[in-house]
Amino acid sequence: MGIMKFLAEAPPSIRWRLAKAVTTIVYRRAFRALGGGTVVVKPLVLRGVERISLGKRCAIYEGAWLATEGGGNLAVGDDVYLGHDVHLHALDDVTVGSGCVIADGAYIGSSTHLQGDLSTVHGTGPIRIGDRCFIGQRAIILGGVSIGDGAVVGAGSVVTRDVPAGATVGGAPARVLAGRLLNQLDRSGSTGR
Repeated sequence: MGIMKFLAEAPPSIRWRLAKAVTTIVYRRAFRALGGGTVVVKPLVLRGVERISLGKRCAIYEGAWLATEGGGNLAVGDDVYLGHDVHLHALDDVTVGSGCVIADGAYIGSSTHLQGDLSTVHGTGPIRIGDRCFIGQRAIILGGVSIGDGAVVGAGSVVTRDVPAGATVGGAPARVLAGRLLNQLDRSGSTGR
């Protein structure tokens, strides 16, 4: 009982080391691809791992739900952070670029249930998230959406349409709050007057 209590209540550094060992020994053989230095810490669900590719140096934290169904593939680039309780679900392909941060509780899914028949799932279109994107806490990204490089999705947003590169979006449904030009002006200190 003492060792089990220790493992259940282990500090983050010990949980990380244990997860690194499991990732290296077990997951590397199960996933389609798993890059060096990637660690998967205590996932909630892993399903269809033969169609999941994780890049190098990714950090996937507790409670992650990574799933593929049907013909969907899930591809995550290098240096990606998936926070606690992130849910990535691919019935149609889902691609996450390199250098992205997906905060706790975010849902990114390319599927939905049919109205009137909740036992049937169908694809809603592929999802593409570009490089260096930030997806805020508890954001939802629905199928058929493309998010451009460097975009920011605000916490709690529901993304139902494409997001331009460099844009900041927020709300439900998400709308553009700031774009690349506004961000460049803010950095330069110019007001445009």
